[in-house]
Amino acid sequence: MSRRGGHQGEDPHGDQPLVSAGTPLSDADAAVVLVHGRGATARSIIGMADEIHQDGVAFLAPQAAANTWYPNSFLEPVEKNEPGRTSGLEAVENAIGEANDAGISTERVLVLGFSQGGCLASEFVARNPRRYGGLAALSGGLIGDELDDPEAYASEGSLEGTPAFLGCSDRDPHIPEERVHATADVLEELDADVTTHIYEGMGHGINRDELAFVSEMVGDLVDSETDD
Repeated sequence: MSRRGGHQGEDPHGDQPLVSAGTPLSDADAAVVLVHGRGATARSIIGMADEIHQDGVAFLAPQAAANTWYPNSFLEPVEKNEPGRTSGLEAVENAIGEANDAGISTERVLVLGFSQGGCLASEFVARNPRRYGGLAALSGGLIGDELDDPEAYASEGSLEGTPAFLGCSDRDPHIPEERVHATADVLEELDADVTTHIYEGMGHGINRDELAFVSEMVGDLVDSETDD
């Protein structure tokens, strides 16, 4: 059995748990998939539900093996972060699938990630274009030493107006500001409705403005259900 970056096998995250909070999935009208950062846990990021919860919304957080989705910087060549990257993308897909199985369409699922999780969340949405309830990439960006041309991503489909929020510091020690803007360019080419907030001198973290913006996005998931 192979081991890379502390991960075993070709699907290192495949047998990890899915943590839930908020409205029980069987009773929920919408869902938020929360993707934790390097060294964190599903249980730590599920705590965000207390900040952004709305009635009728289920929160689902996949867990990474060894608390890390992939071993190296997201700016390294993609192959250096396999098989963790691919397995992590499958974990996000499986969490969305849990919501779908409960009768919640992907159009009512918001994918949110912070740090390494923000990278994985944005990578998943860009590589699997369709209409989502939203994307929130906090201190994250698309994965790889070089990104494909935005039009290459768009050749795979459209995000059909999916609201996307990118929040990051101008001095983040892990996430270059230019990668955030490059990620926004790709998402816009994929027909997402992108909002980018760059915060002066924030460092690597989540601030109240980001939480407020995401809370509004979560509220829109429920409001759209009411309008149908």
